[in-house]
Amino acid sequence: MEITLFQAIGGANGVSALCRRFYHLMDTLPEAARCRAIHPADLSGSEAKFYDYLTGYLGGPPVYVEKHGHPRLRSRHFGAEIGPLERDEWLLCFNRALDETIANPRLRDLIREPVERLAFHMQNKA
Repeated sequence: MEITLFQAIGGANGVSALCRRFYHLMDTLPEAARCRAIHPADLSGSEAKFYDYLTGYLGGPPVYVEKHGHPRLRSRHFGAEIGPLERDEWLLCFNRALDETIANPRLRDLIREPVERLAFHMQNKA
């Protein structure tokens, strides 16, 4: 029986730890200031949606789709100007959170590669 990445990283607790650390880093790292600036002052809603999205993305329950419909990530983020700097700052926070919250390097690699592709896809300005 195969397990999902969601299960392999500890289910809801693992995804929650990753999201919590990601948004803490975004909120506190000076080198993530541009990325932070395109987010709301209160990050709790963003963190909750990211948790819902990652839960389904990693093979857990499809809570994002159940609550919000199809992700349509690019169109949902169109109002935020995401250039190379914002994208790279987002990836800095995500990769650091991933490294700090998921012990298994193989699992980190399985998550990192498609998320990096997604981050590049989200860029909407040069």
